[in-house]
Amino acid sequence: MNQGKCPLALLDRQFHSRSDRSPSSFYPTENEIMLRYLILLIIPVFMAAPVAVHAEKPEQSTDTKNTQYEEWPQWRGPRGDGTWNGPPIKTVWPKTGLKKLWEREIGGGYGGISVSHKRLYLMDRPAASNEEQKKAEGIHGHRIERKNVEQVLCFDALTGQPLWSHAYPSDYDQLEYGNGPRVAPTVIDGFVYTLGTMGDVYCFAADTGKVIWNTHLVKDFGGKVPQWGYAAAPYVIGELVILMPGGEEQGTAILALDRKTGKERWRSLSDQAGYATPLLIQHAGHAQLIVWSPNHIHSVAPRSGQHFWSVPYKVTYGVAIASPIEKEGLVFVAGYWEGSKAIQLGERPQDAKLKWEDRRVLRGLMSQPLYRDGYAYLLDKQFGLTCFEYATGKKIWDDGGKMTPGNSRNPQATLVWLNQSARALILNSDGDLILAELTPAGYQELARTNLIGETWAHPAYAETRVYARSNTKLVAYELPTDESVDESR
Repeated sequence: MNQGKCPLALLDRQFHSRSDRSPSSFYPTENEIMLRYLILLIIPVFMAAPVAVHAEKPEQSTDTKNTQYEEWPQWRGPRGDGTWNGPPIKTVWPKTGLKKLWEREIGGGYGGISVSHKRLYLMDRPAASNEEQKKAEGIHGHRIERKNVEQVLCFDALTGQPLWSHAYPSDYDQLEYGNGPRVAPTVIDGFVYTLGTMGDVYCFAADTGKVIWNTHLVKDFGGKVPQWGYAAAPYVIGELVILMPGGEEQGTAILALDRKTGKERWRSLSDQAGYATPLLIQHAGHAQLIVWSPNHIHSVAPRSGQHFWSVPYKVTYGVAIASPIEKEGLVFVAGYWEGSKAIQLGERPQDAKLKWEDRRVLRGLMSQPLYRDGYAYLLDKQFGLTCFEYATGKKIWDDGGKMTPGNSRNPQATLVWLNQSARALILNSDGDLILAELTPAGYQELARTNLIGETWAHPAYAETRVYARSNTKLVAYELPTDESVDESR
């Protein structure tokens, strides 16, 4: 799910009986990303800590010390946009699989993994007993009995050695897909921000696990837990952390807290909570925070919460899941039943109108689309990975389900651009890691190997390693690197 993402499951609802149903940053420009990467390679120093409420870009980790390649400090990577500057990757992988570095048993959860300063962070919900843990394999591990507890776990990313953990009570009651937390931790400047399925918000000291502050979206801010639990990752902008309690009262849709104290800074709008992590963009000289709810696509000022615009988009079962993207002045979202919408931004921050929509071939699930050179790549529920012209929505091709075979009803895969190239690292719901080239000419699979069993959780890429988790285990592998590989295409 999300953020780590996954409300996940949403989507079996129309295919199963009642007892088995469930629906389950301003991005820097490409030139800016390349420039930052070159600076990191040349100058082993850190940028200064952000001052209060910068709206120019979402906060990024400063954890490049003694590191040639990037880590993964938050949902969707260093910039929160599914791009990663890592090592060149070989296109021929060992038939025996990648080198496994370590493996640890963990509890259930759909939330993604974060890595910062060679520490790994994730959340889980323990099984009620060892016997129940043995039955927890697979995506449907939520059907076992679990403790009414959520945990935040920290491991040494190099060795898998547990460093600290924090457990707190969390009663999922009758929540569907109650496997565990849905959210990837957000790590920045020595702090870890987490959000539990039922609304528990924590800020920890990243090195020790000491609780700095905590609050609750329902009890303290009038929020209402969405049908499959909270799933949008805490989104740090300057000195703010953005959350979405959801609720009927004014000011419950979007909430900004002081990230160092947990004190409220502003709140905005009234709307249900969706599952998609917000998106900070910069357009025509103005910063906008984009929030996709089950009823609207909203834009507010990140400094103050001032409302700029809202475009109606009511989605079945509230499944606003995949994070929005913005390129070419177009904000794009993709839903399972109602399809895709592209919203054209204007010169003023209040200007926004629907440019195009599609309900036939661009119907996304939990997977955030990728964009490159005028084209986007989306995992459609029926046709699989699909390339389309971003400005018009014109479909170019689909892969016929090659990337996610055997998962036609609820296809899931995380897509990550590698080194500003046309190459992507992909982890599908079968636990297969794939290296592929995505271009308007088609899908070209270069290598594939299995890392783990069935999973909806997003992996993490850090330095020369890949980390993945399922409902029962956490694994680390060495990526097959090759400094001679040319990834300039």
